[in-house]
Amino acid sequence: MSSIKGIYAASMSIFKEDFSLNLEQTKKHAENLIDKGCHGVVILGSTGQAQLISVKEKMELIEHLSNSSQKNNFIIGTGNNSLTETINIMKHSKENGFNLFLLMPPAYYQYGDEGAYIYYSKIIDKVPDCKIILYNFEKLCGYAFSIDVVERLVKDFPDQIVGVKDSTYNLYEKLKINNFLIFLGSETKLLKGLELGCNGIISAVCNVTAPIARKVYDDFINKKPQTVNKKLCAIRKAFDKHNLISALHSFKLNENSVYNKLLPPLMLLNEKDHRQLLSELKSLGFIPESKMVA
Repeated sequence: MSSIKGIYAASMSIFKEDFSLNLEQTKKHAENLIDKGCHGVVILGSTGQAQLISVKEKMELIEHLSNSSQKNNFIIGTGNNSLTETINIMKHSKENGFNLFLLMPPAYYQYGDEGAYIYYSKIIDKVPDCKIILYNFEKLCGYAFSIDVVERLVKDFPDQIVGVKDSTYNLYEKLKINNFLIFLGSETKLLKGLELGCNGIISAVCNVTAPIARKVYDDFINKKPQTVNKKLCAIRKAFDKHNLISALHSFKLNENSVYNKLLPPLMLLNEKDHRQLLSELKSLGFIPESKMVA
């Protein structure tokens, strides 16, 4: 799994006026992120509003993505609490040529390490030929992986449990497993993570910062001085002041009207917050698109 490293965007989903998923625009957005510097993208993650998208539309998108020239650089999420639906989406993904998944354990219900272990063991029992990156984000699902349960999962399922995205940040400084992928969830952690031996980031804000994040990564790998890391971190902090999905769609809307729809209850930023975001980003000299307007 050593080839899976670097800058990954948690890719956005694009919707039509009737709130149905725009398959072609969602695919084009993901492909464009790779053209701009991402090593790959995660499809149907939390940034892609996967928890709000129907299973039918997810399966249609996966079929559509199977025709992409970048399909080998896509990681599939499922955005489901249901064990059965998660398994079905994974099987459908495999039928369409996708084998690498970013999987968060179920949200809302309270459980501990044993429950999480059973959840992933049941998935692997039904879809044994898969590669899973665990998604550790207590803020979203209410559960944080412990080092013990990650080590146990890797020990028992070494061919399937291949990495973790650590957005809770309780693992990456202490977890030491050979040939195990560790990704951080924020640009602000990228450089420190690389210095500790982590593999990169999977980040929502890479939807707009891909070229800068890639330069930070490449300069580290090539042992060159860091010239844009402070700017990258400042941009991330500006977006973190708002709901990330709302902020990203509002920002991208200045470039293209296809970003104007979010699935309820999510909404675009209000006018005040939108102006504040643009003002802060302009003060940082961040105008990544030639079509950006004031």
